[in-house]
Amino acid sequence: MLEQVGLPIGSPWIYAVVALSVLLDVFLPVLPSGVLVITAATATAAGTATDVPDILALTLCAATASVLGDLAAYRLAWRGGARLDRAISRSRRLTTAQERLGAALARDGGALVVVARFAPAGRSVVSLGAGAAHRRARDFLPWSALAGFTWAVYSVALGYFGAHWLGATWLATAVSVGALFGAGAGAAYLMRREPRTS
Repeated sequence: MLEQVGLPIGSPWIYAVVALSVLLDVFLPVLPSGVLVITAATATAAGTATDVPDILALTLCAATASVLGDLAAYRLAWRGGARLDRAISRSRRLTTAQERLGAALARDGGALVVVARFAPAGRSVVSLGAGAAHRRARDFLPWSALAGFTWAVYSVALGYFGAHWLGATWLATAVSVGALFGAGAGAAYLMRREPRTS
């Protein structure tokens, strides 16, 4: 399937493309990293009888890139905290959002980090927010690792099992992507609700 769009699944380049997309989508949430992970998993599952090592490598690649991207955003916001605070203070909506995020991180930061990984742009908001608020790395990074691993396992599993149940078709990929978007919508709903349940 990926061969049809010029990405050879047997090549190590697929892992580099996945890693780069997942790494950068913390800064550019419009990147289709989840769709790419699912498509790669679908194609890998349909590729050979020895697909388990490829699936494991894809999962570890996506999870590692997710954590590294979170760490980069966290450190960037930590270092630019004063400038970021000044920029945020110019907008009442952003100030309110930052206060709500700070309260949610203080109350139940771990769960928020994991849930935010599935929400559209949630990963960006939480990683940058934790850095700007100078949350300790030892409080943020373990949850980021759990979030990245959970998201990677879920995304790869969608593609893998979709291919086994529906075949390596674009329909299987579309169903799997729909399930990923459904999880994202649920996570976004939980993130909106979380600050109100204090």
